[in-house]
Amino acid sequence: MAALDGLPPLRDVIARHGLDAKKALGQNFILDLNLTQKVARNAGSLEGVTVIEVGPGPGGLTRAILALGAKKVIAIERDPRCLPALKEIADHYPGRLEVIEGDALKTDFASLAPGEPVKIIANLPYNVGTQLLVNWLLPGQWPPFWQSLTLMFQKEVGQRIVAREDDNHYGRLGVLCGWRTEAHMAFDIPPQAFTPPPKVTSTVVHLVPIEKPLPCDPDKLEKVTQAAFGQRRKMLRQSLKPIGGEALLARAEIDPQRRAETLSVEEFCRIGNLL
Repeated sequence: MAALDGLPPLRDVIARHGLDAKKALGQNFILDLNLTQKVARNAGSLEGVTVIEVGPGPGGLTRAILALGAKKVIAIERDPRCLPALKEIADHYPGRLEVIEGDALKTDFASLAPGEPVKIIANLPYNVGTQLLVNWLLPGQWPPFWQSLTLMFQKEVGQRIVAREDDNHYGRLGVLCGWRTEAHMAFDIPPQAFTPPPKVTSTVVHLVPIEKPLPCDPDKLEKVTQAAFGQRRKMLRQSLKPIGGEALLARAEIDPQRRAETLSVEEFCRIGNLL
């Protein structure tokens, strides 16, 4: 792909700008541009689409997204050391890359491209990835501002995202994702594909919003799942005690002796609607 976009190999870019990955920022860079293209392709067609990327680093995934025809990329980058490398990409694709220096957790994503078709594609920093996903899942207004999420996580997090009841990985994240999205794991990425190599396998997860999910208030559903899975080994009558316990479960017609991991998304919504 270096030949495809005419920009230098990522290894050279990283060396020239002194971009050693910082553990404190959860950084792990992918240098294989064929692999970053594979990630971007999983988002489907990018023609006419504005893509939001979080944590672009030296820009390997950014380059893939632009080369695959995205109308524009808006990249949120917290590390000022990466800005010169990203500027080189912006100069190569005039008017198509906007870089915002800032903290993704404090960014109002819905306001970045109002009225535009938006997809989010990111190799998320390990330390903020799950929280960002939850933020994108729980806006009051639905369908959301984004058409799809194509995100890279540690494989264990990916398994939690797609898990359903009676699965060992099922928890709060599985309920929230199962409530509002269709989610699947696309493919795994081995540690050696990254610089520096993490200790775990990563995976790419693709999520598409369900237009009309089961009616439930996001705050109430989050409150129920936090209580239920906060003490997941206990029966629901005990774990849900702070929010209504057996009386609440009786109204929801759910056996108080069951445990959180046996409840379907529909049953969690039923409890949430009774809070």
